[in-house]
Amino acid sequence: MSLQPDANSTRALAPQEIMLFGLLSVGSSCSFLYINCVLLITLRSKQEFYETPRYILLSNLLFSDSAHMVSNLLLYLLSSLRVQTAYYTCGTLVLLSVFTATISPFTLAVMSVERFVAVSYPLRHATIFTRRRTSMAITLSWVVSFIHILIRVFILLYFLTKISMNVPLNVLCFKEVIFFAPLFHDFEEAYAGTLFVVVGVAIVTSYVGVALITRSVSTNRTSARKALQTLLLHLIQLSLILISTMFSTIILVIIRTAGRSAILRVYNICFVCLNVLPRCLSALIYGLRDQAIRPLLLQNLCCWNRCSLFFTRSL
Repeated sequence: MSLQPDANSTRALAPQEIMLFGLLSVGSSCSFLYINCVLLITLRSKQEFYETPRYILLSNLLFSDSAHMVSNLLLYLLSSLRVQTAYYTCGTLVLLSVFTATISPFTLAVMSVERFVAVSYPLRHATIFTRRRTSMAITLSWVVSFIHILIRVFILLYFLTKISMNVPLNVLCFKEVIFFAPLFHDFEEAYAGTLFVVVGVAIVTSYVGVALITRSVSTNRTSARKALQTLLLHLIQLSLILISTMFSTIILVIIRTAGRSAILRVYNICFVCLNVLPRCLSALIYGLRDQAIRPLLLQNLCCWNRCSLFFTRSL
């Protein structure tokens, strides 16, 4: 069963409804992409931000999430506008989307461990999480993601040489079009399962560790509570990213239940909830909750001082 809306399912919706869904998907993607870019610029505005491991990790997370949102938005526009693309153009966009999707979970795991160390060992935090070690952790996440993509490319080349198959130009660009063999599905399940178990254990362990330390009398409870809230939000974000890896499966299950006429509605709602929402939580978690970033972010978002003065007076 194809994921792409056919002519009958598209005609079943009013033009106003089609436009509404398009504005919802594209508008939300562009809005959060703008916020992510402004936050990235904000993190480069002060020396403290690009020398502190916590903010270095946040910059990496925002960059990978933004790149993932751009690739997914391009795929969405190509599909919605029914643009016919060459095989290699589609493959490049799909590979970019898959590549950037796996960086965020690794970064979330490192950020969770960093919060645990900051609360548990505040005096040793600066020596444990140095700028060099943080850069090594970021490099490792990109290397693992790159190896993951290389394995996919080698498997794809193997099937394209063993099976004489050329994707027609009239096929729309979807991940399933590029990774067509059943082996890809098995590989994705194994990789995603291993990845999210490892990252989930890191986040849950950090959360439990901080929760136990919170009961200590000598601990700064305010800082510990903020760390607990951050770790909980990381766990929610990881869960949404895990669900987003099953995007195609979820859509197919809903379509089989609701009917093919609902494919456009289901696709757009799932696109916003599973592709856009998990990638914008980083800006909301740190941009609005971090007291060092918040005033600068509001100033940059609201065209310098006008709206920032309004927010200051309203608080």
